[in-house]
Formats: sequence, structure tokens, C-alpha cells
Amino acid sequence: MEMRFIDTHCDTMGECIARSEGKVTLQNNPGHINMEKLIRGGAMAEFFAIFIPTHDSGAGKGVTLPPYDYFQFVYKAYLKELEANKDVLAPACNYDDIMANKAAGKVSSVLTVEDGVPLEGKMERLEEFYQKGVRLISFTWNYENSLGFPNSKDPEIMNRGLKQFGLDCIERMNEMGMLVDVSHLSDGGFWDVVKHSKKPFIASHSCCRALCNHTRNLTDEMLHALGEKGGVVGINFASQFLNEGAEYTDIQSVVRHMLHIRDKAGLDALGFGSDFDGITSTLEFKDYTGLPLIVDALKPHFTDDEIDKICSGNMLRLIRDTLK
Repeated sequence: MEMRFIDTHCDTMGECIARSEGKVTLQNNPGHINMEKLIRGGAMAEFFAIFIPTHDSGAGKGVTLPPYDYFQFVYKAYLKELEANKDVLAPACNYDDIMANKAAGKVSSVLTVEDGVPLEGKMERLEEFYQKGVRLISFTWNYENSLGFPNSKDPEIMNRGLKQFGLDCIERMNEMGMLVDVSHLSDGGFWDVVKHSKKPFIASHSCCRALCNHTRNLTDEMLHALGEKGGVVGINFASQFLNEGAEYTDIQSVVRHMLHIRDKAGLDALGFGSDFDGITSTLEFKDYTGLPLIVDALKPHFTDDEIDKICSGNMLRLIRDTLK
């Protein structure tokens, strides 16, 4: 299978592997992603997120470790998986790494953090995460942290911008070569990223608010601004972000959001941000092996070269321009 896809968000490492007490691995995970499925589906690079459960989310998952300790817990499992699969999977921190891994026939693994809460206002932790290979941080999840505020149905919270530490992190991440991720961020925080980031940024797993009125999605104005900055939107496969109240994700809904992003942000802003192993929706295309089915559905609307940009070209450009 051709190595053609870069997917900018999955929860496989934390949600499926780290908390399984060694029972679930990248070899046997029954969910959306394992090594066989990545290879069969045509993966070039997968962004493995360390999602940090806190508040109600942490309680519901039985997570009692503080955020920083939980990052270390999942990171340990991540290193173990890299070692166990080193013949077919290799870490990547930048464009050159991905190209070298591809030439060697290996899938690239890019490490990310979903929710900047473990930073706890400490810039030295951002430096530590960078040294450990983290190349993308989603500033917030669904709760306030030291960087800023989450998306919210409460207009007051939704309009709040980044805190000073969040602004400082933008500047330092731009310097170091890390991607700022606005998925889950408040609208006010999004516009602060637009204003202050000197580098392109990403919405690693988001959809279009004009097509599905959910606070996690991006407005047309946001899409335009992100496109103007050279950013990329990874389409999220969660049904509730594609169609209000839906529990089933059909391929045409994914295509519909992609066409809207092309119209509002431009072709160069399109990518995949599956949210695999972090979503409960029933998928028409099943799992990672179904990504080629989405490509087939894109063919009436895009040329082959344009589809290549959506699958990997746009993200390779963004990675080349931002990561070090």
C-alpha cells in the first residue's frame, strides 16, 4: 500500500494502550488504529496524542495521577511501543525525519499533547516536552488551564482570550519549532493565536461550524483566517462535529466539510485529523484501513494532485515550515 496519509490526531496511545496494563499494544489494538491497519491503510505519518484527562473526564476514566505525572505515564508507554515496533514505526520531529522514515519504509510517529494543562505555567516543561519529541500541543481541552480557556456554550468563556502564559508559549513554540493547535480552544483564544503566532498553526481535529453548529467547530471567519496564515484543518471524523446529533459518520458528510473548508480556507488548508480511538461514532469506513474509501469519494471534486495535497502534501508543507 502506498504511504500517502498524514493524520494529525488520534487517541490510541493514551486511551487504548497506556491504561491497559500491557494488554493492548499497537500490534493488537482492536480499535481504529494498530500497526497492521496503519500499513494497510497507507499511513505515512500518524500524530499520536497524549490526552490528559482531568476533572470529570479524569474521574470517569479512573485517572488519579496529576496532569504532569500522567503525561510521563503515557510517554513511557509510547517509548515502549516505539521500541517494540521499530522495524515498521519510527519517531519523527520534522520534515527530514518523515522523509527519511518513508524512504526506509517506516511509518512516522509524531508525538503531541492534547491539553496544555501539564505545563502548569512552567516554561521549562514546554522545553522538556520539546526535548522528548513533542511537536504539537493543543492549548486546551474542555477546561480552563494555565494557557487559556476552552470552547464553551457560555459566551463569556467562549470569548475569553489566552492568558499571558499562553501568549508566551506561542512565541516560544514558534522559536523552537512546535505547532500551536487551536482545536478545543475558545474563540477568543483562536483569535489571539491568529494575532500573535508568527508561524502557521493547526486545527488538528476540527470541522465547520456553518455546517454543524458545535462549539468545537470553526466558523467561516476562522477558516479564512487560518488559511491566510498558512494553517491546516484536520477533518475530525466524530459524527457530532459533522452533523448535529448524529451518531453515524458517513463518507459524504466528511466530503461535505472538506469542500466547505476548501471554499473558505483554500485547498492548502485541507487535511485529515481523524480523532481515531477517541471517538465513539459508528464509521461507514470502519477504521484507518477505510481512508482510501474517502479518497475515492473525493475524486469527483478534486484532481489527483489536489487529493495528494489533502492526504499529505499540505501537512508536509506545514511541517517543513514550522517543525525543527
